[in-house]
Amino acid sequence: MAAGAAAVFTGANFMSSQGSEKVSECADNTVVGLLQGLTRKLSNIEAVLGTLDTKPPPPKKHGIDIVLGAQWGDEGKGKLVDMLSQEYDVCARVAGGSNAGHTIVVDGVTYKFHLLPSGILNAEAICLIGNGVVVHLPSFLKELDALETQGISYKGRVFISDRAHLVFDFHQAVDGALEQRLGRNKIGTTKKGIGPAYASKISRNGVRVGDLKNWEYFEQRFRALAEHHMRSYEGLEVDIEGELAYYKSVSERISGMTRDTIGLTNKKYNEGKKILVEGANATMLDIDFGTYPYVTSSNPSVGSVLTGLGVSPRKLNGIYGTVKAYCTRVGEGPFPTELDISVGIGHHLANVGHEIGTTTGRSRRCGWLDIPQLKYSVAINGFTSLNLTKVDVLTGLPNIKLATKYKYKGEYLSTMPASLSQLQDVEVEFETLPGWTEDITRCKTFDQLPVNCQNYILRIEHLSGVPIRWIGVGPNRLDVIDRGEEFESLE
Repeated sequence: MAAGAAAVFTGANFMSSQGSEKVSECADNTVVGLLQGLTRKLSNIEAVLGTLDTKPPPPKKHGIDIVLGAQWGDEGKGKLVDMLSQEYDVCARVAGGSNAGHTIVVDGVTYKFHLLPSGILNAEAICLIGNGVVVHLPSFLKELDALETQGISYKGRVFISDRAHLVFDFHQAVDGALEQRLGRNKIGTTKKGIGPAYASKISRNGVRVGDLKNWEYFEQRFRALAEHHMRSYEGLEVDIEGELAYYKSVSERISGMTRDTIGLTNKKYNEGKKILVEGANATMLDIDFGTYPYVTSSNPSVGSVLTGLGVSPRKLNGIYGTVKAYCTRVGEGPFPTELDISVGIGHHLANVGHEIGTTTGRSRRCGWLDIPQLKYSVAINGFTSLNLTKVDVLTGLPNIKLATKYKYKGEYLSTMPASLSQLQDVEVEFETLPGWTEDITRCKTFDQLPVNCQNYILRIEHLSGVPIRWIGVGPNRLDVIDRGEEFESLE
């Protein structure tokens, strides 16, 4: 029989088999007879359709999984990483520096991370700071010491790439001075020295973590770099001898954690170990893809995993985009769906969502979820599934809006414009969905969510074209609904 004929229950073979079954049913109306008749019917159906495949789905292929920010940062990546990392052997950071911030609450204890991967809370995992990260060692060591006072052991589990570049105090001073000079046109930098450190790297006069193992070479490179900055920035003073004394005092401690992380990462991969990359910042802050110049100084999109960790694209597997159920951003730059956070719905989002930056302490700007922006992020990163966070913050709103289209001068835009003046002036079209009032913080499955909440999530899924696997329903570590691996598009 042709496949088309098998797909619909028509044709002489099926009809004749039904006729023969009717004769059998008339002959025996007992319970046993009816069950036997049912069995024969199923056998006939299988003969037409082919035996149903009841095998479990194939296991997830071995590869490096990645958690990335899909918006302007602060989406809640750290919480997912913390949850996932309990099953991973290696957790890594690959870009940015201490300008990133993740907050995790475990059993009522709050942990704040800036340079370290959140996976440090998994006592069985090792944590890597990849070559693409820029490291301010005083901040790094302070973060390690704070964890130790909270009872988290890190010794023998944290390794820094010998190729990672260093952020010095004078980088931070330059960062602040440059921001101040911009006045009303400020970028909104965290003033952590990230941009100036990357500038040193690109100018090829930077200093790397591995240089500390050769003190004479480190001293030579540091003096040259400090003197270059003092010549370049009038009024900048660097206590070169004092700085060198500090780095001399920590060099042994740092060298004990310094590794060739490229070799280490690929070795762990070849051993079949599970590797998780924790992205910092987010796509719309990417130096190439974001709202330039109101961006960070690295590539917090998927490409940074390759360049910042030293792995082949063939080794990547799950790419998980973290999306807040609404939008926020810290700092300056266009924000098409922005609401006034001092009143109304904007105030609700900022207040209920506790929208204060982990790194900066600044109030975050808030707005409706932006689908054109999300689709742009999907196109760049190729997300295999989404992690939708802070859905509970929307509880109590009578109506919820979704930005679905951008229009500029009467014409619809097919993507995010590179021109900031154009983005600033886009007309945003919205869909309005009914809200919900039910408490969702105790929901453990998708079906337990209010119907209007389910519809909101399904609409995002439909418009973005990416399945939503994780749904954040509360602030605590376990307040996440996991819909399972079937909600990943890994083909």
